[in-house]
Amino acid sequence: MADFATARATPPAWSMAVAAMLLIQVSNALSVTVIDAVGAAGTSWLRMCFGAVFLLLIVRPNVRSIRRADVPTLLMLGAVTGLMTTFFLAALDRIPLGTAVAIEFLGPLTVAAVMSRQRRALVWPALALVGVVLLTEPWQGATDALGIVFALLAGICWGLYNLLTQRVGDRFSGITGLAFTIPIAAVVTTVIGLPQVIGGAPTVPIILLAAGIALITPVISFGLEMLALRRMTHTAFGTLLAIEPAFGLIVGLIILSQLPGPLQIIGIVIVIVAGAAAQRDGTRSRAVDDPVVPPPQHAE
Repeated sequence: MADFATARATPPAWSMAVAAMLLIQVSNALSVTVIDAVGAAGTSWLRMCFGAVFLLLIVRPNVRSIRRADVPTLLMLGAVTGLMTTFFLAALDRIPLGTAVAIEFLGPLTVAAVMSRQRRALVWPALALVGVVLLTEPWQGATDALGIVFALLAGICWGLYNLLTQRVGDRFSGITGLAFTIPIAAVVTTVIGLPQVIGGAPTVPIILLAAGIALITPVISFGLEMLALRRMTHTAFGTLLAIEPAFGLIVGLIILSQLPGPLQIIGIVIVIVAGAAAQRDGTRSRAVDDPVVPPPQHAE
């Protein structure tokens, strides 16, 4: 009976994933003000630093629970998280939010297609690329090539992030993995982020805004993603991510007043359809409810 009650009290994995997507796009939109003050790398660094502080205070992770075999994965996830955020914010500084998300989405969509057992799933990233072309409208001659490159680099990191997050989520309980990886992300982004923050001389309101954004992302949203990925396949999660470009478009419209044109709306729809069609599987064959973290060894 206790297990049944626990299962009923636990939110569905898909709901946590959807909430995380929406929160991430809201935090990205709010980050534009901080980017104007301290740059994209500076904003990323502030978000990772504040996120690390919040997580260490909330989780208080036990470093002794880390095995030697865990170290490479934790280091890679931390580095990928920092780079993903930095590249995406750099793209957001140059192209609309909805467009940046759609381009970035090519990364996890490709991972979902490759992880699928069905060969025909590989056609969906190609279809999504068609949607991205409609979004960027290169024939207009006003396309920001560097912004597109930054979004593509963020997409590569995003695909790796999903794979590594599931692995870390399987290994550590709750959001403990984040408390290990976000500080690493803060260190990785220091080299380019700290100089921008010093040069920007941010005001107290900007610092407080960055702290508030960090509480949303990475703390809450990345935590929800990690919990969701413990109970979903890479393919199912990648498919569900199909709605994230739509969130980017809607949030960009509401918060940033970025109004898309007809072709851009069609492009977003194509990207969403491609993501949804990539695979229709739902949950992992083995949900990971109890991570294999050994109890801390007390000194004799």
